[in-house]
Parts: sequence; structure tokens; C-alpha cells
Amino acid sequence: MMKSQTNSEFFPEMLPKPSLSALSSLVVGHRGDVTLRCQSHFQNATFMLRKLRHSGYRQEQRSTEHKAEFLLIHLERKDAGMYFCAYKMMISEEWSGESEYLQLKVKGSSHEESTKRTSHSEFPKQEATDLSNLERISVSTERPPGSEPC
Repeated sequence: MMKSQTNSEFFPEMLPKPSLSALSSLVVGHRGDVTLRCQSHFQNATFMLRKLRHSGYRQEQRSTEHKAEFLLIHLERKDAGMYFCAYKMMISEEWSGESEYLQLKVKGSSHEESTKRTSHSEFPKQEATDLSNLERISVSTERPPGSEPC
């Protein structure tokens, strides 16, 4: 069987893995933004950003440079997770291997803040009481006949 006749100097059989990094912190506040940079050894590539265990999450970007930057904006708790990237040369359909994973964390939310304020009361939690075993006490404002006012 003949070997592939691709010129490995310009188009290697297996593309090296890219690197993925954050241009700022990987811990982002609720509704905050972060830019993730995927970098390869080659120019003129299509870069893809994915999220681990979320097959529907996929962003692609073409670049004439050896990198692409993905701006993630207005982040919420659901956006936290492990991200990775890959790339392919514009003359190929083969994707590189996946980059190392980056763990993105999103702190807090407006819902969480209000929950914290109400659930961290200074009063201890009280058990619900079974009212069927309590005695009923009636208090009347009427004076019994023959009694004198105080």
C-alpha cells in the first residue's frame, strides 16, 4: 500500500494540539465577561471552542493569524465548566487534537444573593408544630354577669 503523498513540511499528518488560555481570570462574576484564546502553530486556520459535556456548545472562528480569541459575555452559572479548543487548516477538514481543558468558574447570581440574605437569618429555624394536640384557650372581652369592672 502506498503512503499518503501529502507534503508533511506544510501539512503534517497529525496537527499538534493547540493551547487554550484566558486573557483574564478564570473566575468571573455573574454577568461578567472573559476572553479565551486558542493558539496553534499555524496561521490561516479555523478555530473551534467547545465545552466539555455540552455537545451543543460550539463556536468557530477563522483567523489569518495563529490564534483566535473567543469573547464570552454576560456569563451565568450555567456557563461555568471545562472548555477546550481545536483547529483545522483552511485547506483541510481534519481537526487537530483537543487542547488542555480550562475550568471556567462563574461566581454568584442575583437569585443566589437574595437567597443568601433570606436563608442566613439570625433566628434559628423553628420546627412546624402539630396544632391538633394544642389546647384551645378562649379569651373573652365580655365580663361575666355579676362581676365588677376593674
